[in-house]
Amino acid sequence: MATKVFINLPVKNLDKSMDFFKNLGYSFNPQFTDDKAACMVISDSIFVMLLIESYFQTFTRKAVSDATKATEVLIALDANSRDEVKELVNKAKTLGATIYAEPQDHGWMYQHSFADLDGHQWELAYMDMSQLPGQE
Repeated sequence: MATKVFINLPVKNLDKSMDFFKNLGYSFNPQFTDDKAACMVISDSIFVMLLIESYFQTFTRKAVSDATKATEVLIALDANSRDEVKELVNKAKTLGATIYAEPQDHGWMYQHSFADLDGHQWELAYMDMSQLPGQE
């Protein structure tokens, strides 16, 4: 069974993308970061490889999707609280992200979303499983 997740995303400007995510509070593993790629650490088992588009292209025979025009993936991450969701989305917006959906409050789950500088869509959600309907 897999124990780690590596999400690979093409980016137009690696330095700008790294700055964007650093300012959101994420760090990068220098062992797997160079002028073509950067390994963003989400957790001890989840990583996002930001790859310049020309380097990303070497891993696939298909055309690289332009995430500003078509959705290639929705990346969903959990948060520790509703406030954390709100803070991260607001911070992302001040750093140049686009808000592409209104926040949704389902009582037991609160979620909000943004698109990063390259158009990749990120969903942040806080879930209070004790409030999940049908739980006794």
